[in-house]
Amino acid sequence: MAQLRQNHTKQSKGLQTSFRLVLFLIFAVIMLVGGIYYFKHLPSPTVHASLDSDTDYSLRTYLPSHTGELVHHAHYTLSYVENHEQGEWVAYTMDRKMLNTPNVPRERDFMPDPKVSTGSAYDNDYRGSGYTRGHLVPAGDMAFDAVAMKESFYMSNMSPQLRQFNNGIWKELEENIRDWTYKADRLYIITGPIFDNPIKSIGKKNKVTVPSAFYKVLLDYEHPERKAIGFIIPHELSERRLEEYMITVDEVERITGLDFFNGMINDTEEEKIESTMDKSKWNVSDKRYQLRISKWNYE
Repeated sequence: MAQLRQNHTKQSKGLQTSFRLVLFLIFAVIMLVGGIYYFKHLPSPTVHASLDSDTDYSLRTYLPSHTGELVHHAHYTLSYVENHEQGEWVAYTMDRKMLNTPNVPRERDFMPDPKVSTGSAYDNDYRGSGYTRGHLVPAGDMAFDAVAMKESFYMSNMSPQLRQFNNGIWKELEENIRDWTYKADRLYIITGPIFDNPIKSIGKKNKVTVPSAFYKVLLDYEHPERKAIGFIIPHELSERRLEEYMITVDEVERITGLDFFNGMINDTEEEKIESTMDKSKWNVSDKRYQLRISKWNYE
């Protein structure tokens, strides 16, 4: 009987071991299936989340020739010129998905850019100067993401602008660009100041240059029709229509010395796109123009 109990005990232990093994295998299968489901259903990162994204990689890393320090942020890139304490250009893409995303709260703090090795301008450089901190990358274009919004308030993205200019024709242009982006689905945008014949400098410490004019270059690179347009707008209050400032990309390149689309599209197409423009393909809102000359210019 003792032998029998011994045999029975061994059999019981064997059953227990087998049962535990089955439970372990079942648990492992559940974890494996659950893990696959979890990672499969994680939200996909957007094209704007990182400069390392494979989507539109050539557009996110392409930059014009520059004389400043190249600074990459998560959602735009700039060339910082220490002598002027601001970017000579900023470059980014904007698409319909960004515009359809609910806006994050607007940032309120203007911050030195931690990535500028020589140190960017400071908020205090603008105080009492009579000039606003004019965004080169508009905060409204970066409202789709909290990081993008915060980075748009780095001082490297600011340029001194008269309030009548910033709240007037510059605002009108920015709002029309969002309309054009929504219609085209996606635009590549380059913006910057023009330092020829600067108005003055501000800031006791950093001597920030007040530009004489500002430019924007837009490329709609989607098929079936690729097109581009340029703007150079004098730094002053304006009651002229926005269409009057439309020029070819070649003309902006001639004035700024930059080469905007080299390497992005083939040479033949680049030459055609940069040397021609059709104002009818960049419809300007008359309602916004009326708001500018009746209200925005005087706010």
